[in-house]
Amino acid sequence: MALLAEELVEEWLNRSGYFTIRGIKLGVHEIDLLAVKQFPSGPECRHVEVQASVRPVSYLIPLPRAVVKATGRAPHSSGVRTDDELKQGAEEWVQKKFYHPKKVALRRTLCDFEWSLELVVHKLRYEREMEFLEATGIKIHRLDDVIIDLRSGRLPIEGASGANLVDLIGMASPDSTDA
Repeated sequence: MALLAEELVEEWLNRSGYFTIRGIKLGVHEIDLLAVKQFPSGPECRHVEVQASVRPVSYLIPLPRAVVKATGRAPHSSGVRTDDELKQGAEEWVQKKFYHPKKVALRRTLCDFEWSLELVVHKLRYEREMEFLEATGIKIHRLDDVIIDLRSGRLPIEGASGANLVDLIGMASPDSTDA
């Protein structure tokens, strides 16, 4: 599911006029998507992570490392979490996903401008996590909204490499643009 979601998000970015690199490996770390679009005022740069699950069973954000160490709870335990645990977990997750030194260095090497940090999510078991991620400055997009954009016909490019996947989704689901 995750790779298909990444392909849809890449198609969305491409149809919006962005040049993309997907699935970047940096040792044990990875970047889902980097996207750059040139404007007269300079480039717009986006680092986009994609998290998609049809049936999420736990939290998106792992428990903070200190809590795991102190309590022995599993990082993705679905037990109730405090706001402090959610806040600390979100900060650690964002640090790992977006601010790891290798990721920052690669973004600077590719385009030494400010990069927006974005997350595309599908279904979540605990929606409250998004509040804590947004509080870190991450821009949140919903995969359902990405699909609606792709099917709307309003994007500047009609189709790119993921057009067949978008067409397949259109065949399998009601046309939400007719509503």
